[in-house]
Amino acid sequence: MLAMQIQAPGGPDVFQAGEVPLPEPGAGEVRVKIAAVGVNFIDVYGRSGQYKVALPATLGQEAAGTVDALGPGVSDLAVGDRVAYAGVLGAYAAYSVVPAARLVRVPAGVELQQAAAVMLQGMTAHYLSHSTYPLGPGDTALVHAAAGGAGRLLVQLAKARGARVIGTAGNAEKAALAESAGADAVIRYTETAFAPEVRRLTNGRGVDVVYDSVGKDTFAGSLDSLRPRGMLVLYGQSSGAVPPLDPQVLNAKGSLFLTRPTLVHYIATREELLGRADDLFAAMQAGTLDVRIDQTFPLTAAAAAHRYLEARQTKGKVLLLPHG
Repeated sequence: MLAMQIQAPGGPDVFQAGEVPLPEPGAGEVRVKIAAVGVNFIDVYGRSGQYKVALPATLGQEAAGTVDALGPGVSDLAVGDRVAYAGVLGAYAAYSVVPAARLVRVPAGVELQQAAAVMLQGMTAHYLSHSTYPLGPGDTALVHAAAGGAGRLLVQLAKARGARVIGTAGNAEKAALAESAGADAVIRYTETAFAPEVRRLTNGRGVDVVYDSVGKDTFAGSLDSLRPRGMLVLYGQSSGAVPPLDPQVLNAKGSLFLTRPTLVHYIATREELLGRADDLFAAMQAGTLDVRIDQTFPLTAAAAAHRYLEARQTKGKVLLLPHG
């Protein structure tokens, strides 16, 4: 089968297309024929060496497709079932082998490309808004990169929970996308320093929580945007890793909280995985969650997809299509 692999860390050009043996599912596993693969910054971190992966590596941790073969002991799925998953390495390929316990069924009315687009970013937006800092009426959140794949979903889920949402975006087109998702105000950070503008928009108080996927470029301003005892949720580093932080800074800025969560710890049980996925699929079926696919690339164009993502020009989800 076709797979995109890396032999060593580096830039997008390290991807190599090759034929590898079709994997066979073991006990409790399922082989999935992949219809769509989500491209995420965690893939960039693995490719560049920021995150260590065993080499040679087939990247990709998010996909949707159909069950192609069952391993011993799998009885609750059948060949042809539509499924999706996140958090299992190896999705940049025509087929992947996934533990059955990590798969979720894709309901009728949800296209496979749409399902692939929410498994990682959608469940991330879900745990951020429902668990890390559970939003509710009266809360105000700052969402960075509010027009991006995860950011735009997070804006929608935050609004659904009754929060006020301030977003940041880099240009007018992205600002409009964030506003269309329900953001109450959008700051164009290329034109206006966002931290003072957040203070103005909150009458000097600051926001209750900042959801920051950008990292190095926004970290200091994110801390300056919080109310006393507010929380900075750093869940990505698209601009690079943040520098070391003296915890005394959190004290001086108002006894702030800082957390660096990751999805795997918020879908640690099957019940939690199914609960988050089912919530997202139900909202998609009801038409209350708009999942925007920005660009699709053939699997063999993984390098181009990474360049597009790293340019931080995305306006929704980027997908790879292994079968055309």
